[in-house]
Amino acid sequence: MVEQKMGLCWSYTEDQFENLEKHTQWGIEFVEKYTKFVKERSEIELSYAKQIRNLSKKYQPKKNSKEEEENKYSSCRAFLLTLNELNDYAGQHEVIAENLTSQIIADLTRYIQELKTERKSHFHDGRKAQQHIENSWKQLESSKRRFERDCKEADRAQQYFEKMDADINVTKADVEKARQQAQMRHQMAADSKNEYSAYLQKFNQEQNEHYYTHIPQIFQRIQEMEERRIEKVGQCMRTFAEVDRQVLPIVGKCLDGMTKAAESIEPKSDSKQVVEAYKSGFEPPGDVEFEDYGQAMKRTASESSLSNSRGDAKVEKSGNKSKGKLWPFMKKNKGSGSEDFSHLPPEQRRKKLQAKIDDLSKDIEKEMDKKDALVKMKDVYVKNPNLGDPNSVDQRLAETTQSIEKLQLEAQKFEGWLAEVEGRLPVKTEPPQRQSGLYETQTNTPSTNNCAQDRESPDGSYTEEQSAETQVKASTTEFDDEFDVEEETMPAIGTCKALYPFEGRNEGTISVMEGELLYVIEEDKGDGWTRVRRNEEEEGYVPTSYVEVFLDTNGKDS
Repeated sequence: MVEQKMGLCWSYTEDQFENLEKHTQWGIEFVEKYTKFVKERSEIELSYAKQIRNLSKKYQPKKNSKEEEENKYSSCRAFLLTLNELNDYAGQHEVIAENLTSQIIADLTRYIQELKTERKSHFHDGRKAQQHIENSWKQLESSKRRFERDCKEADRAQQYFEKMDADINVTKADVEKARQQAQMRHQMAADSKNEYSAYLQKFNQEQNEHYYTHIPQIFQRIQEMEERRIEKVGQCMRTFAEVDRQVLPIVGKCLDGMTKAAESIEPKSDSKQVVEAYKSGFEPPGDVEFEDYGQAMKRTASESSLSNSRGDAKVEKSGNKSKGKLWPFMKKNKGSGSEDFSHLPPEQRRKKLQAKIDDLSKDIEKEMDKKDALVKMKDVYVKNPNLGDPNSVDQRLAETTQSIEKLQLEAQKFEGWLAEVEGRLPVKTEPPQRQSGLYETQTNTPSTNNCAQDRESPDGSYTEEQSAETQVKASTTEFDDEFDVEEETMPAIGTCKALYPFEGRNEGTISVMEGELLYVIEEDKGDGWTRVRRNEEEEGYVPTSYVEVFLDTNGKDS
């Protein structure tokens, strides 16, 4: 009965250890699972931060590109600020990933190893205590069986002695021998009894210590280990939330920066900049005059007729095509722009020329600094030849000087064109190599040509509508030919001197050489063209800015 009871106790204790082993193993797996979860969250944060940074970098304006020029608009600047704030926002997600790795993942990885070692030690102590009590029980059982055996042997020896002593036929020596044997067996039984009693006392003491001291201590250590594990998981969960909370102020600042950038957008300022950027400088066109075709067929020479009577039919077709199309809705010439930007409206041309001059000034300043550095270097070499040969600097110095002169000439050329746009006198030493001239010249009785920029040159850089308008002035109508009306020669109203050569490639224009003297038969009517005559047969239009006009107040005929 005692053996059965002890077996049940040991079996129950063994089952408890197995249950605790399973539970603590599950606890370690749970910590590993949570560590894996935090690690994946950290990887997601890093990946998200990388994608956000790439997105911000993708939409950053490229250097020396059109996007960089767009930053003058408040909406573009706000977008750039938003991209910068978004980049900082991505940095905070990198901070989250870094803190998760250092404060949770690394800590839990180290703690899991410590937990496994501690768990292994506790269960080793439990198995050792269990093994010790089992060995004590086996010793007790062994001494008990030996005591039982010795008692039985002593009884048999006593019975044998009594039998020999009662038998009269047995010798006295045999009886004495049986008596000694019985005494020896009784002594062995007494010794076994004492040994069994000692083992029993020892086992009871060890069993008491086992169930009331050792096993409870082991279970207590396992329980404390489990509580520390649970507490550790709770701390990591709090840290998990705190890591996000720590970056919230900076994330809030990033979002505030985005909001502030959005609030800095000024629609009126942006639209005003668009107006300034694309302002043409053209004066609005005047009223279209009424042409009365119901008067007598005989017409005097007018400002819209030339000796070439066949050109008017083409003009009429061209005029019909361009009817109703006035700036700023005219189509631009798709040809490549000229160096002096004469293909642009005056205001835009002025800005382009000014920007070009500013760039050239910066280049000249850089070359001047480079030249000063070379001069100083040469002085140092002259004073201390050991540092270098002074003559080795001469070639680089000459190249720099030549580059400066070239840039200065280029700047003078653009300054001349800028002076032309702004209404200053042209510089004859720098004749314009361009499609149309826009200089204003003023002499004793100068003719005003402030609207020269309203039309582009007849070399092909003006629009279809402007060409038609010029051809109207460069030809007579076939209407006159139908009624055989003789064209009257228009009287000269002054003279002019060609400032620059001009090739009249289009119908109604005339080619002139620089310095050539011509008669003026029709002054500029505000479209940038003056009608001149070389002789009785050659006449046509030239750009007003290409000639210096002297009007005759008496209006004498040539």
